[in-house]
Amino acid sequence: MNQLSLKISSLNTHNLSNNTLGQIGIIGNGSWGTAIAKILTDNNHSIYWWVRNKEAVNHLQNRYHNPHYLTSVTFLPETIKPTNNLEEVLNSCQTVIICVPSAYAQGVIESVDAKLWQGKNIISAIKGILPDSNMLLNDYLEHRGEFDINKYMAITGPCHAEEVADERISYLTFSGLNDELTNSIANAFENTFIHTTTNHDIWGVQFAAVLKNIYAIGAGMAHALDYGDNFLSVYITNCYREMYHFLKDHFEKVHPSDERPDFHTSAYLGDLLVTGYSLHSRNRMLGTYLGKGYSVKTAIMEMNMVAEGYYAARGMQHIAKEYKIDLPIATAIYEVLWNKVSPAEIFLDLEKVLS
Repeated sequence: MNQLSLKISSLNTHNLSNNTLGQIGIIGNGSWGTAIAKILTDNNHSIYWWVRNKEAVNHLQNRYHNPHYLTSVTFLPETIKPTNNLEEVLNSCQTVIICVPSAYAQGVIESVDAKLWQGKNIISAIKGILPDSNMLLNDYLEHRGEFDINKYMAITGPCHAEEVADERISYLTFSGLNDELTNSIANAFENTFIHTTTNHDIWGVQFAAVLKNIYAIGAGMAHALDYGDNFLSVYITNCYREMYHFLKDHFEKVHPSDERPDFHTSAYLGDLLVTGYSLHSRNRMLGTYLGKGYSVKTAIMEMNMVAEGYYAARGMQHIAKEYKIDLPIATAIYEVLWNKVSPAEIFLDLEKVLS
């Protein structure tokens, strides 16, 4: 029996969803959204899939792969229902995974009646701050009203979409306050090449994902400026120290609890390492262009992808000021991205303070 037949046979013998999650929908078809679609459909879950571009919808319907991202990944037609009608996805699905870049997420959410989002299990795979509000997705939804935080979860890595496409061993962390729901979605993702873990630290894992993208831009700059591995190891160490202090201070000031998150785990440190060092990292790529002398505008156009750290750098300035938490390295990267300070000048200053 060939691989395609095995998949069809498996689909006929497995329930495509469970009572806790209901029907699953994915919003967004970038590389990460496509990787998530692959994991779930490989695990015998059918998905509704919101894709903005009608051409991409037609391609998925007729050729069963994404024409723009992770093009080597193919889907069984029985497992995907691509559409550019967001209302159709929300009316059909109990669990919605949001994978659009943070820069567009708020616009997507607000493009339909707010009532359509109510009562849904919302899973954030954004790894960014919504730039129009300078909020994490859950804080924005709560600010918008009638949102149950117990129905919210966040997915973090360390996990590159490209390695998921190649079925290389990867790790995902699912953070949520409702253990039953969090465990259900973690189980939906678990397979031979995806290992999952859970925790309750919704805010911490998301802020860690936001900060690591900013720091990865700096790592790319350092690489392009020919600083070498010795310096980069010191830079990453200092980035983690800064991240740790932010997470600890934010936890104590804003979301105090008797449960102490373990920040020295893969969702925090591991995700920083892979984003800072990997050639798959689009944030590191953006930093590399900047270190080579490209303007921010030209670098972004050259990439033709969204680097979440670009908007995150600005958003974290607002958040750090609001909570009175110093972020000197993140602030230095912000100065390059938003105030046109030279990367070489910034790293000459960082040389003197890193330890």
